[in-house]
Amino acid sequence: MIRQVLLSGVCFLVASVSMAAAAIDAPATRAAAGKILDADYPRLDALYKDIHKNPELGFQEVRTAAKLAAEMKAIGFEVTEKVGKTGIVAIFKNGPGPMVMVRTELDALPMEEKTGLPYASTAKQMWNGKETFVDHSCGHDIHMAAWVGTARALVAMKDKWHGTLMFIGQPAEETTGGAKAMLADKLFERFGKPDIGFALHTGPNPAGQVSYKPGVNSSNSDSLEIKFLGRGAHGSRPSQSIDPIMMASRFVVDVQSVVSREKDAAEFGVVTIGAIEGGSAGNIIPDNVVLRGTIRSYRPDVRETLTGGVRRTANAVAMMAGAPQPQVTITPGGDAVVNDIPIAERTGALFKAAFGDKAIKNDEPGSASEDYSAFIQAGVPSLFFGIGGVDPVKLADAKAKGIAFPGNHSPQFAPLPEPAIRTGVEAMTIAVMSVVGQ
Repeated sequence: MIRQVLLSGVCFLVASVSMAAAAIDAPATRAAAGKILDADYPRLDALYKDIHKNPELGFQEVRTAAKLAAEMKAIGFEVTEKVGKTGIVAIFKNGPGPMVMVRTELDALPMEEKTGLPYASTAKQMWNGKETFVDHSCGHDIHMAAWVGTARALVAMKDKWHGTLMFIGQPAEETTGGAKAMLADKLFERFGKPDIGFALHTGPNPAGQVSYKPGVNSSNSDSLEIKFLGRGAHGSRPSQSIDPIMMASRFVVDVQSVVSREKDAAEFGVVTIGAIEGGSAGNIIPDNVVLRGTIRSYRPDVRETLTGGVRRTANAVAMMAGAPQPQVTITPGGDAVVNDIPIAERTGALFKAAFGDKAIKNDEPGSASEDYSAFIQAGVPSLFFGIGGVDPVKLADAKAKGIAFPGNHSPQFAPLPEPAIRTGVEAMTIAVMSVVGQ
């Protein structure tokens, strides 16, 4: 069956998976994966903590990729490194059958960790020309450990399934360039095109929980950078300046009127400024200021409204100040991840059978973005699902007190390795076995 999907202003065709689903016993499959994990978990926990302590930024994940490549070779996969710069592809063939892709991300974020964990990161790397702290505050380290654990479980259970596993370690998810880099490096031409794909993400939900969403699952993302050009002066004589700090400040406030007044109030869309750089001392008005941020949306028309509004607001702010036209750069990032509905419903039913009331079907998409969408747009029908990552007791206590609990991209984000990794392995094993199982 062919269905038409409108995404990011482009109309394209997606072929729904026509293969019959494997008739598996989801609770039994979870139990089998759990038994393997009982013996294997200490190794996965050590792997997780090593990766967490030694994070690397996008396209710099040399140590991370090498470590995962070694793990997969030891399991029995054929591994190719440096696909899409620092990506890895691990293949395991187990007779005729479907090819299933399982993806993890390799990269971390340019920020300082403040969790106080004994295995906290103190690593630094170069980012935008400056040395910065690096932190796995998005949870990709959990994903990598679960990815390796799933590979071990499936190989240990190889007498129960037939087909080919394609496990890919993707670089640079945070900058939304890694998936495209792997595809540009002829990922599918070199290794085969998967019949179906799976990926997961941990978040600030109770550890042990599994969630899924048929259809649109995440947002479009675009990055913005604006350089306001002014005229520097002494802080005591502001009349001699064209103050770019004033322009930047006005823009940060005024651009929100695009969100609140130009976008349909019923549609999701946000503009967030996450970085402002300018000036060197309190008594000097600089000659330029740079802002960086993101634009998020679900619908292509909302995306167009927001990006157009950002450009217009920046130009208007500069015009009001009598300044030169600002340098506005908007870079398209990841498109919304659209889960294949039949795959999501079928796999979700298995999750419910295995995890009971801890398997949650989400009604609304998430606001974060993901470049896994590039693989879907390349023709791999997929399910991108979620796993909980935080202490349920602490989360409930925070909610009861009305306190915001640290989530992804917070310097305090600290997932519970156990049971988050275990849940990821069990859920992903069920998902893959639903396609290749006997």
